[in-house]
Amino acid sequence: MKRTNLLLIALVTATSVFAQSAKKETKVPTEDDMGAYVMVYHKDQDHSLHMAVSYDSYNWTSLNDDKPIICGDSIAMQHGIRDPHIFRGPDGGFYLAMTDLHIFAQKKYADNPHFSKISEYRDTEWERTGPDYTWGNNKGLVLMKSFDLIHWTRTNLDFTKLLCPTGVTNYHGKPVPWSEVGCVWAPETVYDYESGRILVHFTTRFKAGNNLIYYVYMNDDFTQMISEPKPLFEAPLDKHGVPAYTVIDSDICKAGDTYHLFYVSHEHTATVKHATSKNITGPYIMDDKYNDGEPQGHEAPNCWKRIGKDEWVVMFDNYTRHPHNFGFVTTTDFQTFKPIGYFDAEGSPMKRSDFSEQKHAAVAPLTVKEAKALEKYWKKNATK
Repeated sequence: MKRTNLLLIALVTATSVFAQSAKKETKVPTEDDMGAYVMVYHKDQDHSLHMAVSYDSYNWTSLNDDKPIICGDSIAMQHGIRDPHIFRGPDGGFYLAMTDLHIFAQKKYADNPHFSKISEYRDTEWERTGPDYTWGNNKGLVLMKSFDLIHWTRTNLDFTKLLCPTGVTNYHGKPVPWSEVGCVWAPETVYDYESGRILVHFTTRFKAGNNLIYYVYMNDDFTQMISEPKPLFEAPLDKHGVPAYTVIDSDICKAGDTYHLFYVSHEHTATVKHATSKNITGPYIMDDKYNDGEPQGHEAPNCWKRIGKDEWVVMFDNYTRHPHNFGFVTTTDFQTFKPIGYFDAEGSPMKRSDFSEQKHAAVAPLTVKEAKALEKYWKKNATK
């Protein structure tokens, strides 16, 4: 192992146990065993993790009556999480990755001044003040792993402590260190079949620069980085050799021998785009023909497969719609994409029974037994 990787482990990873990690199942379920789905999402109201389940991929019901499954203030350095993503690994485990960020922490401080005594919330708008870092700056991620979606292990990553190179230089050609990272957002997990390793990709920027996508490999326990973070995808470079505009919210799924990258381009209005590669780390070729039919600004794409079908759903966050909602398109070939509407919209097959105002979601497959066990657990342990 390279010395830089030893520094990664020593200086970045802080691991703790949240409840108790569930034991790995002796038989890893395959797609033939699946018969349900879990959706994770967050809400601005509480900056916490929420879940919903479905048995047909169309009709969704929340767990715990749409109250938090895990409270953000119990797991995050900023006492709030956003952008949860769930991935089911080849070991049958569930990998949960979240942004460590609370965008309303200053208001929480003002509403609850006694919290200042225990540093629960900020007395500044953002974690780092001034024009160098701007909106929503944060330093790290929350990573969790479970085999039953009830018992979890947890790791908090602080990227400002990294000593390895970022691969980025400023306008003067000077290397930019990780201590100047401006954000670490929207982490997602995917399996690299070629290397047999777990890969986490995420949005980042340095100070107030344009956002781009980085990736890092994690160990199987989801507790330590085992590589240096490196760039995965960015906008075309401008005359200064830096990304010309922001790209955020990457999502990678594999179909056949092709990796499909969905991301959000801020070249103009925030719009979901599509790119492809034969290699999980790229280079990715932009798909100029992709069109999801959504005219308003949207973000947070998540591509998931309907169980037992050669059909994929691209779900995205319609943050400009009022009221807030998700949009959906389907595809069988990743060349043509059919819009099927929004949650609860007239003519759309996508329905919510008891939740709303969800944000930045992701979906993973479950067995029916796992889904029933989750429902039973949260009926018995419902938050009052």
